[in-house]
Order: sequence, then structure tokens, then C-alpha cells
Amino acid sequence: MTAAVPNPEDGLTPYGLTCEMLPTPLGLDEPSPRLSWKLRSARRGDTQTAYRLTMALSPGDLDDPQRLLWDTGRRTAADGVLVPFDGPALHSTTRYHWRVQVWDADGAPAGRADSWFETGLLHADEWRAVWIGRDTQAPAVMDPPDDEDRTERTRHLLPCSHLRRSFDLGDLRPVRARVYASARGVYELRLNGRRVGDAELAPGWTEYHRRVLYQTYDVGDLLEAGENVLGVVLADGWWSGFVGFDSRRQALHYGDAPQVIVQVLLEFADGSQRWIRTDENWRERSGAIRYADLLMGEYVDARDDLPGWDAPGYDDTGWHAAVVLDRATGVLRAAPDQPVRVTEDLPARSVVRRPGGHHIVDLGQNMVGRVRLTIRGAERGQRIRLRHAEMLQDEELYLDNLRTAEATDFYVAAGDPVEVFEPRFTFHGFRYVEVTGYPGDLRAEDVVGRVLHSDTPWTGEFACSDETVTRLQSNIRWSQRGNFVSIPTDCPQRDERLGWLADAQVFLPTACRNADVRAFFARWMRDVVDAQDADGAFPDVAPKLCVPREGAPAWGDGGVIIPWHLYRVYGDRRALERSYPAMAAWVDHIHRHNPDLVWRHHVGNHYGDWLQVDAQTPRDLLATAYFARSAQIVAQAAEVLGEHADTKRYGALHAAVRDTFVDAFVNTGTGADGDAAGDEGRIVGGTQTGYLLALAFDLMPERLVPAAVRHLAADIEARDRHLTTGFVGVSLLCPVLAEHGHADLAYALLHQDTYPSWGHSIRHGATTIWERWDGWTGERGFQSPAMNSFNHYSLGSVGEWLYGGVAGIDQRPGSVAYRHLLLRPRIGGRLTWASARQETPLGAAACGWSLQPEAQPEELHIEVTVPPGAVATLHIPTADPAGVREGRAELPGRAEIEVIDRLPGELVVDLASGTYHFITPPPQH
Repeated sequence: MTAAVPNPEDGLTPYGLTCEMLPTPLGLDEPSPRLSWKLRSARRGDTQTAYRLTMALSPGDLDDPQRLLWDTGRRTAADGVLVPFDGPALHSTTRYHWRVQVWDADGAPAGRADSWFETGLLHADEWRAVWIGRDTQAPAVMDPPDDEDRTERTRHLLPCSHLRRSFDLGDLRPVRARVYASARGVYELRLNGRRVGDAELAPGWTEYHRRVLYQTYDVGDLLEAGENVLGVVLADGWWSGFVGFDSRRQALHYGDAPQVIVQVLLEFADGSQRWIRTDENWRERSGAIRYADLLMGEYVDARDDLPGWDAPGYDDTGWHAAVVLDRATGVLRAAPDQPVRVTEDLPARSVVRRPGGHHIVDLGQNMVGRVRLTIRGAERGQRIRLRHAEMLQDEELYLDNLRTAEATDFYVAAGDPVEVFEPRFTFHGFRYVEVTGYPGDLRAEDVVGRVLHSDTPWTGEFACSDETVTRLQSNIRWSQRGNFVSIPTDCPQRDERLGWLADAQVFLPTACRNADVRAFFARWMRDVVDAQDADGAFPDVAPKLCVPREGAPAWGDGGVIIPWHLYRVYGDRRALERSYPAMAAWVDHIHRHNPDLVWRHHVGNHYGDWLQVDAQTPRDLLATAYFARSAQIVAQAAEVLGEHADTKRYGALHAAVRDTFVDAFVNTGTGADGDAAGDEGRIVGGTQTGYLLALAFDLMPERLVPAAVRHLAADIEARDRHLTTGFVGVSLLCPVLAEHGHADLAYALLHQDTYPSWGHSIRHGATTIWERWDGWTGERGFQSPAMNSFNHYSLGSVGEWLYGGVAGIDQRPGSVAYRHLLLRPRIGGRLTWASARQETPLGAAACGWSLQPEAQPEELHIEVTVPPGAVATLHIPTADPAGVREGRAELPGRAEIEVIDRLPGELVVDLASGTYHFITPPPQH
């Protein structure tokens, strides 16, 4: 827990303390962790002028200068974004308490706050445990599931292992106890009959050949005098189960059976230590879980449960000895981000008994996770089947789009009056559940959807007056939840669930608005970098499997775009440093194979603007635009990192590619009559995405920008205000239109509810973002089941514009971590109000507007909040710049507000930190 001491009279106070982007991390292995804090103050214009960090081994020692391990003294700084620890070397398995004290705008001591972090095993040789698992040569303890329940795919899946180790503490109780655990596979840790921790599907999916994450648990409260029992349930997971869209089990990718490694540290009052480790002394057998697979589902036979197996007093003489499978521990790294957790329970909305005797359950929301089913009155041996789907067809499950993923769970009842079935080592993407074999009538209260995702903290909120747009924001958030399961995946239901780089890079700006995803993406970027080939090519997916080829344009470019965006939004320079050599190598790879600077060679499986509608953006145009963008970003990153020679080299390359783009794809001449009807400014192919890339990536000569914008707008108008963009173009659509004077068109597209549009899916019941604009239409029904996900966040990348364009929270070019906010609310469409709030690295920022027609004359109200440490430039849309008031006071007149410009229809002001309420005559919209 963190503790904050507020300054009197609501003065400057630090809050939201993190170490390595996590609150109170347990088991950190970063030798130079970075400490961060946010700031709040009720006083306008307040800011941090200095800070002091101190560190000690106990909270009380923070108040004793003689016992401090680290003291920065008073350091001048306006914020607390990722301040590196530069004290003495940290020791393994040690808890460090730290405090931040801040000074306010007047230079006076203000608030302070305390937190802690704990190191894990900082050195590879501190791992003395070994990888253990099942002896595959030993005879099976349990019979396999009934053949009638087995398919060709599940027939080869093996039972989950139960592993246990008993140890005796005598009369001693440790004063401190930690477990360090991981698996090649997924595991659940148990101690004395109770589950340890709340992580699901741990340790998660990484590039296992390079990195396997371990978790740290505090188990002091679970230990007892005398005998104690440590237990592990071990399943295939991503290591040896079905992964991706290969039709076979993935033994060739990683391994053929799961393994686990556990190391327990017990510390006693006399200073002594005791270690307990996985070795050949552990015992193993299978139990009730006959198989568990992430794609196929889970089969549990409750008749073969093992009561008390993980508690003292159990007789394990019939168990096999576990086998040591590997002694190499160099790949183990502490988990640097939030685990997957159950974050919400969804009660069933309805249960319908169908003519065949089965039940169809509607949870009311397309979700990712599993079902908890309460079973009443089942006979011993009664088999209950659960199948999962996103959609219904003719009132039954629509399963075709799952492809080879079976998404089916089985439960064989023990015969108790009441039993509860909840799978533990699988997850599904679904809204509907078909329950077959349930005894009697199934009640809605007996079915609960348990929502699973990586537990990245929610930090942003957007709301507005239009129900459809509010539903769109909800759908975006639900798709983010469902596809952030250990890695950023493309879809959660079918046989894929891969970390596609293009999907991630186009959606990242929206993801950063909704949640704090910095640790999640920084960790995944290590897998992206590790997957780069010797020629410098990033892959399409990471971890790299199923799609081994070099990355396509916009896909491979994710390896450049993502770390740069993490730096811009969160100030994460370290992620940029670690990625920079790979970023530069990617651009060199493109340049080496395309010396004429038009990217036509080494394009992988070129997807173009994936799933665009009624348009075909030239692929070499799209590729070359991304070549220019990646070169530009590498030049900018080089400048940040002090690589000045690279700044010059890649800056020159960017300029050259930009010129080549214009020569190859832009008509720079003038039409016959010299007016907008001519060809000047036209892009080859004439697609919306082509114009959007040229405008968003600043590839058009300035004199041609107005003409290009007219051509883009004309195409949208000619299509009755409908879009044609696919994955690549969609995120640019509304921002580019609004930035170039066509906010009316941006709003028209946002409100559109006929195909193709966001509103079309919502009108037809969507509760998540669809993969395709035409996933289902009234004319054609379902699209091809070969590729038709109904939970796929890419087309939801418009969410970034809801925050930044509609509500108006953004940052100026060159700003990092929102230190200089750009607040630019846009009044338009059917909206009468919109608001957004976002936790930035500095603190809470907010911007909202509302039209007040009841006022005479009509008024526009704008409310904004600027966190301490930041400044803001606010553009106030108004019919009368001279008539803007702050509260009811005239401008200027307040020291925290500086009028920068009065323009037709707009007043521009600079703001210090604080909360402001402006009132003005509204603009025409």
C-alpha cells in the first residue's frame, strides 16, 4: 500500500506512486528501477519545483536520517515521471521502502507519500530449483475421457499434472516467506489447501526460448506450524497446447509437455533461511482435469477429484516421482507487468430451453473468459457440455467462425447435491453458451461469466450525449479487455489469438487513452525485438510463430511505431533505448532492399489496407508511406537518445523517401482549368486511405494539401458519407478530416449507422468491435467463416479521436508525457455535450463541453483540468472571442490564463495547472 500525507489546505500532494510502472511490485529484477508519482492540488498554478527521494529497509527508518539507504537531497524538477534509482546496488529478495517529498510552486515544502517495492532473484545463479514435470513413461493413473467426448484434436491432449511437496516447519514460523514460481505452460499454485495469488494463466505467453516470466508471492499468512504442503496444478497453455491457426498441437514451437519451477524462501527470526525447491523429491499424478487447452477447452471429471491433495495429512504413496526435465534457468525473468486476472462477473441475462433439451444462455455482452456453472441435482457420472459462441443463427450457436477452435468444456458430475464447475486453464470469446446435459431446468442465477484479461488499470473515461457513440466507446473498451490477454491479440474466439503488430500499432493510441498499458506494451516489445530476423525484419506477429515470414508494411512498422508512442505518451525512454537498435535495423532492412525508395521488395505477405471496403489502396503507395514514417520516427528517436549522426542520416532518408512518394504517387500538376476539378493533388488510386496516409504522415507538399483534402472529402461525399478504410486507414480518418477543416464529415462518419460504419454493427447488436465492417449484414448474413471475428479491436482505433478530437484532450507536437497539453474540443454532429478524463503520467487531465440552449442567449460551457507540472494551450470555439468569460469574469484578468490569440471563431489561451470553467457564445456548427 502507498500512503500519502496531504499538504494543509489541499496543497500539492503526490499520489499514484509506482516503481517500474507498477504500484508496490513484488519480485522486481530491474537493477535500476524507475520511480514515478503524480500530483494533485486544489490551488491554481501549483506545480512541483523540487522533490526529494529517500529509501530505507523499513517504513520507520524513512524518518531516521542515519538509517537511510538512499537520499537524493532536494532536486529541482517539475514532475516525477520515471526517475531512475541511482543509489547503492540493490540486493535480491529485499523489500525497499521509499518516500517522495515535493516542494510547491512557491518553493515551500508540500505533501509527501510513501510506497515500497521488493526485489526478486536478481542473478541467474540464485535459481537453485530445476524444471520438473510428469514422467511420461509412467503408467497413467486415470482413465482418459470417454471416447464420445474426444475429437481428433483433443484425443492427444494429456491430463493436467498435480505436483506436491510436503515440508515440516516444526514449531517454527517464518517471519517472511516468498515463493518464486513459473511454468513452461500455465500453472496454479496452492499452499495448505488454499490458492496462492490471483493470477490467471500464469506466467503468460512470451518468446519462451528467450524469456519465461516468473511470479513472486507472499505466502507468510498461509504457512502453519508442523507439516505444510506446496502444490501445483500444471496445464499445457501456450507452451504445449494448441496455439494460433496450425491444425496440430504446437510441439514443434515450444515443448511437448508442460514443466514447472518453484523456489520457496523462508526467513526466520534468528536470521536463518531455508529454501525449498522443485527437484526429484516432488510427487506427481493426474486428477480430475483430463485435459485443458486454451483453444479446445477443458474436460473435468469430478469423480476423480483428489480431496486434500494440497493439504497436510494426505497420503501420496500412490503418486509417481516427478521427473527433472531441465536444469537451465537462464531464461527466467521477473514478470514486469500486471497478470491476467478475473476482473468482473457477468450474470446471465436470459436462459432459453431449446427443443433439443439444451439451454442457450445469453450473457448480454461479448466477453472473454469462462463460465462458472452451478449444477443442482446431477447424478454421478452425468456429463454436461458447454459450448461458446459470439453470435446466434436461427436461435442456436453460430460456431463456424471459430474454425478449428472447439471452445468446448465438459464436466462429469460427482453426484453431490450442488456442484460448481469453473474451468481454470482455458478461456473463450463468447456472449452465448449452450449447456447440454444439465439436470432439469437451468436458472439464470446459476450461470456467471467470469471476465479475464491482463489487469491494466483503467485510466480514461469518455462520455457524450449520443447513445450510439457512448455504446461505441463501450464496445472499444470491451474489445480492449478481451484482446489484452497476456499479449495484445487480434481475436479471442477462434484458432488464432496472435500478437499482430499492425493491429497493435493502430490501436495503441486508443489503448493508452483507456488504460495504463505502458508496462504491458513495454514487456511485449521485448518479444517483438527478439523476433527480429538477422536481416533486420520485424515479423507480422510476436511471439513469432505460425507466421514466420518477414513483416509486411504497417505490420513490421509496429516495431518502430509502438516504442515511439510509448515514449511520447508515458515518457518511457528506457523502452525506446532498448528498442532503438531494432528500429534502426528495420528501416535499414527496407532501404537495403528498396534503394529506389519505393517499397516494393521484401514486403512479406503484403496485406495492404486490410479489409478496406469497395476500394483498393495501391500497396506500394501504402508501403512507401510507412517507409517514410518509420524513417522519420527513427530520426526523432535518435535525437532523443543523443544519436546525432543517426538523426542526420535517417532525417535525410525520410526527406528522400518523402520526395520519392510525391514523385511516384502524387499529381503535382494543375487541372486544365486550374481549379479544384483538376487533378492537382490527386493520389494514385484515389482511395480514402491513400489521402489519409499522405496527409497524416505529412507527405504532401504544403501547396497541395488543400487540393488533397478536397479530393478526400469529395470521395466521402460521393459515397453518401461512408468510409472505405480498413485496418490501416481507419485510425486516421476522423483526425485528418477534423484537422483540415472537415469536422462535419468526421462527425457524419461517427454518427453513420448504415453499412459500412461503426453504427451499423451497433444497430445490429454489437457489444464489441467487429473485425470486418460486413461481419453481418441484412442482405448477406454472416461473412465467410474463414475470417469473421466479432471481437477485434483494430477498427475501434477511432477511440483515440473521441478523447482527442471530440472531447479535446491531446498534447502539443514535441510534448512528452502530456507536459504540454493541447485542449481542443470540437463542437459538432448530434452531440450536445462530451467529456473525457484521463490519468496522464503527471496527474488527472480533463476536458469537456456542453451546449446550454436554455440560456439566453445560448451558451457553450467548457471545463478543463490541467494537472500540476503541466501547462495547456486551450482552443475555445466561440462565435465571439471577445465575449469569452472564465466563470463570469472577463478575460484577461487572471494570472493563470494568458490570451494567446483571438481568431475568427476561436480564442486561444495558455493555462497553468488547475480547473477552469469557460462560458462563451457557441460557434456555428
